[in-house]
Amino acid sequence: MIRLMIVDDDPMVRTGLRLIFGGDPDLEIVGEAGDGRQAMTLIRDVRPDVVVMDIRMPVQDGLATTESLMAEPDPPRVLVLTTFDADDMVLRALRLGACGFLLKDTPPPKMIEAVRAAAKGEPVLSPSVMNQVIDAATGRQEPDRSDARRELAGLTEREREVAVEVARGSSNAEIAERLYMSVATVKANITRIFAKLGTDNRVRVAMKVRDAGLL
Repeated sequence: MIRLMIVDDDPMVRTGLRLIFGGDPDLEIVGEAGDGRQAMTLIRDVRPDVVVMDIRMPVQDGLATTESLMAEPDPPRVLVLTTFDADDMVLRALRLGACGFLLKDTPPPKMIEAVRAAAKGEPVLSPSVMNQVIDAATGRQEPDRSDARRELAGLTEREREVAVEVARGSSNAEIAERLYMSVATVKANITRIFAKLGTDNRVRVAMKVRDAGLL
C-alpha cells in the first residue's frame, strides 16, 4: 500500500485527485492540505510515501515546502503538480529534490502510474520533457563535450548503456526490458553511475550524457 498525501490550495483539484487516487486499491490517501505550511505539519504526523504537491499556493508555496521536506530525515517522494510542463518553477522544484511532476490534465491512469513510479524511487519524466528539462537547466548553451566525455570515461560499457537510457527518460523497468537486465541489476548500475559521476540525480546524469554527444 502506497501512502499518499495531496497538497493543493484549490478544493476542487483536491476533490478530483481524491477521486482519482482513492479508487486504486494500492493507494491510501492519508492526508490533504491547502498550503505548504499546513502540509509540513501534517506530513510529519502521517508520514506519506508520496506527496502530490501544487507549486503555486498561499502562505507557503510548493517550492519552499519541497526544500523543507528534503531537509527532513527520510523525506517522502514529491511529485509537483503544474499546468505547463515547461514551467520554470517545475525546473526549480526538480533541482530542490522533487522526483518529477504531474500535469493537471494528465489522464487518471497515468497519474496513478506516476505515483507508483515515484514510490519506487523512479523519476516521473517523459522523454520529451527530459529534453526540455536539460535544455532549460543548461541554458541551451553549447556543451563542452570533452569534459563530459572525460567524466563518462569511468563508466563501464554496460553502465554507459544504462546512462543513455536514463537520458532518454526510460524508467527502471523500461531499461531492464530494453537491455535484457533485471530491474535489480538496473538499480545497481544506476547506483554505481551516481557514485562515479558524483550525483544522486537522474537529470544530471542525462545532462552529462547529452553533453557528451551520446544521444
